[in-house]
Amino acid sequence: MTPSRRRALTAALAATLAVAAVAVARDGRGADLGFAGSVQLDYLLLPTEETGRDITFDGFTTELSMTVTLDVSDGISGRVKTCYGCHGFEIGSAFIDFRPTDWLSIRAGRFVPAFGDFPERHDPANHLTSDKPLPYDMGRMVRLRDWNMSILPAPYVDSGLQASAHATLGDTVDLDAHAYVVGGLRAGSGAVDVDFIQSRSRDLYYVDNNSRPTVGGRLSGRVYLGSGASVTLGASGMYGTYDPDNELDLLVLGADLVVRVDRWAFRAEYLLRRTKMALGDDPAATFRYGPGKDGEYDPYMLKDGFYAELTAPIGDVVELVGRVDGLRRLGNVPVTSPLRSESAVLRYTAGMNLQFERSWRVKLSGELYDFSDFEDEVGVHLGVVGAF
Repeated sequence: MTPSRRRALTAALAATLAVAAVAVARDGRGADLGFAGSVQLDYLLLPTEETGRDITFDGFTTELSMTVTLDVSDGISGRVKTCYGCHGFEIGSAFIDFRPTDWLSIRAGRFVPAFGDFPERHDPANHLTSDKPLPYDMGRMVRLRDWNMSILPAPYVDSGLQASAHATLGDTVDLDAHAYVVGGLRAGSGAVDVDFIQSRSRDLYYVDNNSRPTVGGRLSGRVYLGSGASVTLGASGMYGTYDPDNELDLLVLGADLVVRVDRWAFRAEYLLRRTKMALGDDPAATFRYGPGKDGEYDPYMLKDGFYAELTAPIGDVVELVGRVDGLRRLGNVPVTSPLRSESAVLRYTAGMNLQFERSWRVKLSGELYDFSDFEDEVGVHLGVVGAF
């Protein structure tokens, strides 16, 4: 293990243990301590490739999530979360919540800003497939480097301030609103897309790279239909600059739908990100395609995507899941990119969970990738998940 990895692991565990120690010290005075976690070991096989490591992270990968919560009083609580994945150990969250009233809460620290439905359940024990939907993928998709991953990899963790409000209309409607200011996604000067490594890299410090916050928010409403049925609609948005010179802006928008009937659930989301690219002094040498009819280069590219997923329990042991998801990229591309001015990928997933105990399950799934610019690929996942 490298010195930087050891320092990251030490910091992550120290932060978790520090909160736990404070919680234990205060527990005798009425504070409530909570600890939870989950581990997923997944094996990805690409039968269509002799070796898949050139186009994805195949073989074994492990995801770990550990969370310590502390309720100091009715109005103050805190949380520290560590996670481990392909990127090593990271601080998944470290924040304090202040609730001045029953309907208003204020969160300060490092957290996952409210955006969409899936990020609320991104931990491996909270969803039925080994990987995440393509719009939220964080390194498990095939051809991840060619696509520069997804639209907004989950979990997107950032430092800032978030205010949340909740209202109940009668017994059948819940409304939620969130607004936040955070550091924002990052990249270097002269970038043509977001650099997701910079956005979570300890080597560049966990600080804003351009002294300007990104603003965002989410609105959602849930209607209870009775007999275990409900419908939830949500809309999210985020805007800011991502380069050190504050010249390159991005806009992320999303809409989501969740329909529940007893233990069955249908989920669908659509995301888009409009990102400004640096053209440089000689765009003809940087980009594959020339200027438009007006003689000007379009500095913006659009990446959008969706997923639609149905989960259905069969008895107490078997849970079935089916999902269709996709990504599309529109706009000019660097001369070194294998993508075109309009590229797309569709993925079809069928899977099954075997839940032997409440905290132990096995995930099985098969995936078919339909690429517009590459040969189609097949992926097979075998995952084991434990929650504690």
